[in-house]
Amino acid sequence: MIYIDNQQDFLESTLLERAARFTLDLQPDSADADITIVLTDDQQLHELNRDYLGVDAPTDVLSFPASESDPETGATYLGDILISIPRAAQQAQAAGHPLEAEVQLLVVHGVLHLLGHDHAEAEEKARMWAGQEKVLERLGLGHIKIQDS
Repeated sequence: MIYIDNQQDFLESTLLERAARFTLDLQPDSADADITIVLTDDQQLHELNRDYLGVDAPTDVLSFPASESDPETGATYLGDILISIPRAAQQAQAAGHPLEAEVQLLVVHGVLHLLGHDHAEAEEKARMWAGQEKVLERLGLGHIKIQDS
């Protein structure tokens, strides 16, 4: 199950669910996992970035892995993804593509982090970017690329 806390009514949640589902499909043992996606603002991501990662600045997406199991169903809860819609809008405009495409990219990026991917080291980054490109291609967004920070 993918739960979307969509404070931004103009975004179609089925697009985000599809992006998350296609990313989860990269690891067959995670295909039935549960996640939460929260669409929010710069202020909330700034606070979370500062409080949990020690970075006193807003960001576009944060992932908080949980890796817990529901005691009743046994379903795995991978964690939460939070996306700043104002930051995503700025990035979409700068890159020249629609906001919906940028948010789908950020969902893919966030889910990959929940699956254990990282981009701190060059080799890890290459694997993560390859997975990202594979999912974006499948979504029909192969022309969209994540910007290096």
